[in-house]
Amino acid sequence: MKSFDPVDILIVEDNPSDAELTIRALKKNNLANHYFVAENGEEALDFIFSRGEFAVRDISKDLKIIFLDLKLPKVSGMEVLREIKANPSTKTLPVVVVTSSKEDTDIKEAYALGANSYIVKPVDFDSFIHTISTTGLYWLQLNVPPKMKA
Repeated sequence: MKSFDPVDILIVEDNPSDAELTIRALKKNNLANHYFVAENGEEALDFIFSRGEFAVRDISKDLKIIFLDLKLPKVSGMEVLREIKANPSTKTLPVVVVTSSKEDTDIKEAYALGANSYIVKPVDFDSFIHTISTTGLYWLQLNVPPKMKA
């Protein structure tokens, strides 16, 4: 089994280009020192709850934020969000939905499930970088979350 260092940021994104843009935006403000990219919903849930190949992951250091795409293979982003917010040990974890969906039904469902923020991916590169940078600054440096229970 692999050894996984603690991370502050979980990026759940199946599009490698979007994942890389998110990382670049966070690095622009020195916010991406400790991150992990899950490429599908199943991998994200295994990582969050230390299951499967992530069973040895040290969860003593809390995640600070999850950037979650909705349109994911294996397990949808909505289901990932549902499981995070239904679990007492992770329900206070900030989840920022970052998706291309502008559908009102997706927005309403994400907030009903407990999303902390919903961002529609800007098509423009500079707008995307600015949006993620600003969001990252808020959630990683200004927000004061409660401690999660293991």
